[in-house]
Amino acid sequence: MSYDGRPTSEPSTPATATLAPSRVPLSRRPRPAPGPAPGERSARALRALLYASPALLAYGAVRVLGVLLFAPWAHRKHRGVWHLLAESWDCDWYLKIAEHGYAHTLGTQFDANNLAFFPLYPALIRAGEVLAPEPRGAVGLGISLVCSFLAAWGVFAVGSRLYGRRVGTVLVVLWGSLPIALVQWMGYTESLFTALTAWSLYAVLSGRWVWAGTLAALAGLTRPTGVALAAAVSLTALLALRRGFDGRALAGAVLAPFGWLLYVGWVGFRLGRWDGYFAVQKLWHNEWDGGVGTLREMWDLFRIERPQLFLAMVTAVLLVAALLFVLSVGDRQPLPLLVFTGLLLAIVLGSKGVYFPRARFLMPGFPLLLPLAVALARARPHVTLTVLGAAAVGSAAFGGHMLLAWMGPP
Repeated sequence: MSYDGRPTSEPSTPATATLAPSRVPLSRRPRPAPGPAPGERSARALRALLYASPALLAYGAVRVLGVLLFAPWAHRKHRGVWHLLAESWDCDWYLKIAEHGYAHTLGTQFDANNLAFFPLYPALIRAGEVLAPEPRGAVGLGISLVCSFLAAWGVFAVGSRLYGRRVGTVLVVLWGSLPIALVQWMGYTESLFTALTAWSLYAVLSGRWVWAGTLAALAGLTRPTGVALAAAVSLTALLALRRGFDGRALAGAVLAPFGWLLYVGWVGFRLGRWDGYFAVQKLWHNEWDGGVGTLREMWDLFRIERPQLFLAMVTAVLLVAALLFVLSVGDRQPLPLLVFTGLLLAIVLGSKGVYFPRARFLMPGFPLLLPLAVALARARPHVTLTVLGAAAVGSAAFGGHMLLAWMGPP
């Protein structure tokens, strides 16, 4: 495969392969070829971007459709579009962290401790204010918008590397057409986290271990589920070491969990207790119980004669995601993808606490959509277009319902 995911005619040497030690004296061994010049790297990146451009344009069209439906709907409801997208719910938490920093004590009030929110996104907001002195909400929304296209590019890179350009494009459209995809263009962390996840997984697939570990470390500073990505990168890198020592693979394995461990350790130090971060999560009623709480929520929902549409959608997403993981295992997806999505599902389904954001928590698990993307890419064009079009319209409708009809947060 080439840098941008296109298949090449010549097989490439696996990145984890190593050569037997040479007996040639060091002074007579050929020097390694220098890396690509900056101009060459820029040209390769531009070619990769052009190769992904149909997928990115399709993604942009899907998300613009969502906003075009949402904006007049919000106007009829006398709700401010700007406030809903840039300053509401979790957006407000991140904006206040960027302005005032983190709490110094644990406290006792339910869902009142901002140490539950990881630091990279608010740090970017604060840095963005220095470069562009705009309102914090504008900076945060701009970061999410840019990261959504970086995420779409990374999703395409993974899909096209594994199955070709057509599958990569369909995968991007499916990711942009998730029922709660409007969050991708809100002041939330999902776009940033998905971008870091997608490119980290791509780096693993292409043998760029240091990049994979670095991006995984940054993801670990973005969301709690960054631990799932760290485990995927570290495990894959350590398994690669079994074939022969590779310093870069070892570095990637060490770097991957660093961000998550750094923040969890810092919270413990700040609160003066080793389990400080987990105490914060307990304060938010977020604890891992093996899925008992999730099953109870589902059972209670099925017992209601007319369940809320949004909660029914969340339940459907969770069940379909579990089924897609089984299909992904059957398709023998690469190990790092399976480890990441498997652990992500285990964390989201196995934790008790608030139920309504579970579908959003699964948004970075784009590899779960690969079985659908492969099937649609192989279908007749009119079938593919019909399904993707229906998904895009449905996503736009659910996005509006999420922020305007349902009375809870995204």
